[in-house]
Amino acid sequence: MIKRPLAVLAGVCLSVATLFSTAQAQDVLRVSAIPDEAPTELLRKFKPLGEYLEQELGMTVQFQPVSDYAGVVEALGAKRLDLAWLGGFTFVQARLRTGDAIPLVQREQDEVFTSTFITADPAINSHADLKGKSFAFGSVSSTSGHLMPRYFLQQEGIDADSHFSRIGFSGAHDATVAWVESGRVDAGVLNASVWEKLAAEGKVDTRKVRVYQTTPTYFDYNWTVRGDLDPALVERLKAAFLKLDPANPEHKPILDLQRASRFIETRVENYDGIEQAARAAGLLQ
Repeated sequence: MIKRPLAVLAGVCLSVATLFSTAQAQDVLRVSAIPDEAPTELLRKFKPLGEYLEQELGMTVQFQPVSDYAGVVEALGAKRLDLAWLGGFTFVQARLRTGDAIPLVQREQDEVFTSTFITADPAINSHADLKGKSFAFGSVSSTSGHLMPRYFLQQEGIDADSHFSRIGFSGAHDATVAWVESGRVDAGVLNASVWEKLAAEGKVDTRKVRVYQTTPTYFDYNWTVRGDLDPALVERLKAAFLKLDPANPEHKPILDLQRASRFIETRVENYDGIEQAARAAGLLQ
């Protein structure tokens, strides 16, 4: 099998209108991801996976970054993307937008995902201590950085819009940590996996910023394909993800960058709870 070079679209994220205006050949798999981390980090994480998929599929894999979560949903709906890394809420939005988006695989960890509430204020030990203080969510469309934390706050009888003096949306999990660490907000919430990664890599001062609460578990991220993608290609894609083995020294770095122990199959019904939470929180009509 001839290995084709990975086609990575680097540089500044473009608007959806210009990003996907060029017609794609049939032998190109067009891939994107919600921008829940910095664009450079998303590209770094995807490159080895893209090269692996090229080998397994025998086709060019092109990663196309977008500037916001809505851009990925719109691109899937307009058939300008074939495969996308989505959060649980973004998947629900994509499914409602397209009617047939298919959740292909998820990481084993995504069956029991959590969000982490953090602060740099030693006086804050509970949500009650944040009454009248400032708070940061991630993106408005983020499952782990907004929807589920807001929903769980609601379940505890806390209306985020009235409880906090000011709510900010940082746009990404790593940005939320930076906001809390710098004192821009009194507290914030983010994807627990990203928090653990930043702490392990020393990219946050854990002597200053700390976790004060963690949410219950929920389903989150998955790789989604558009519903009208060639069924044979869908099955080959699924098989390629399921084939990734942490015991294989060539596969382990790919899985490590994805923060995955392994990939497992998923299904639409796994995200019913996300849709219900979104409706309860007033984020879906």
